[in-house]
Amino acid sequence: MAFSVEILKDSKGLQDFLQLPHHIYQSDNEWVAPLHSEVQRTLDPVKNPYFNGVDLQKFVCYDGKVPIARAIAVINPAHWEKFGRKAAFFGFFEAENDTGAVTALFEAIGKYCRHQGATSLEGPFNPNHYSELGLLVQNFTQPVFFETYNPPYYQVLLKNIGFNSICRLHTRSNKDTRDFMKENPPGDKTRPQTHGYTVRPFNLLRLNSDLERIREVYNDAFSENWHFLPVSHREYMFSARGLFLVTNPKLIQIVEHKGEPVGVLQCVLNINPLLKPLNGKMRVADLPRLWRQRSQIQEIVIYAIGIKKAYQNGRAFQLLHAAMGEMVKRYPTVYTTWTTDENATAVRASEIIGLKPYKWFEIFEKPLIN
Repeated sequence: MAFSVEILKDSKGLQDFLQLPHHIYQSDNEWVAPLHSEVQRTLDPVKNPYFNGVDLQKFVCYDGKVPIARAIAVINPAHWEKFGRKAAFFGFFEAENDTGAVTALFEAIGKYCRHQGATSLEGPFNPNHYSELGLLVQNFTQPVFFETYNPPYYQVLLKNIGFNSICRLHTRSNKDTRDFMKENPPGDKTRPQTHGYTVRPFNLLRLNSDLERIREVYNDAFSENWHFLPVSHREYMFSARGLFLVTNPKLIQIVEHKGEPVGVLQCVLNINPLLKPLNGKMRVADLPRLWRQRSQIQEIVIYAIGIKKAYQNGRAFQLLHAAMGEMVKRYPTVYTTWTTDENATAVRASEIIGLKPYKWFEIFEKPLIN
């Protein structure tokens, strides 16, 4: 069967890109459709400052006129410069269970990326290291907010066309151990003497200032993480748009030492059960219902815990642990975003509050050979 692959240039192609997942998951009750408006916003190189100086292309594979597979390709020169590897990235991968179509899709992507000088292709990143990432490979239950989801056959398709797993990640949850914190409360024993330390919630009256403090902490705390590139002010402000639809100030705790931000605990509400009925399309008329229902949400996701490297073995960790304990009293079900088994600090922090491995994800790589 002959397939054709197109690089999107017009609005019709974009609609094919957006609608394809709805055909793939039409019989899958676990899938939660991402909001089309948010996907479009994320993949708009004019609006999204991440793509300043970064090459983004959207590919769709067609069987005749029917879209059957899709992905984006991203080439970031800053990544090449920092890590010394000419890796291109793919993301937003979706496909019918058809090896031929996926072969055609990635042949086209590979050819384009080789022409730009790339020597390997890695992913999925949607679209970068601080967004949704990884292919779900174990525990195919309904995703929580900011978690990827895909059919089990995706990993088989990628392996069939020459991709190999290069990184295994997992998320954690207390879904099966929710009484842990009741039996092991943090208590005052985890709250050290201040010695210049304070912990406080996010301050909406200092919105821009507090967002900048969070960015400062994350850029320091995660600077040595795999694939991490510093996030610019414009990038962070772009990603923070709509933040308080999915969180509230008490779910963001900032640790300061003598006025300097040194640690952040940032949690978001699992709003996916509210998004699922929207089927990817949110209208202004839907907002009042979402605002009402979000107050009833009993599940949170630990989006990130960051502590500046100079403060990682001291009071900041204890203060954030105590703050997490207070949150668990209000939200009995807790999930995390991705971590590796090798991240000892994250694993230790998770185990202290009874979080067990929950889902597994993998990043794949394929050499680009001329």
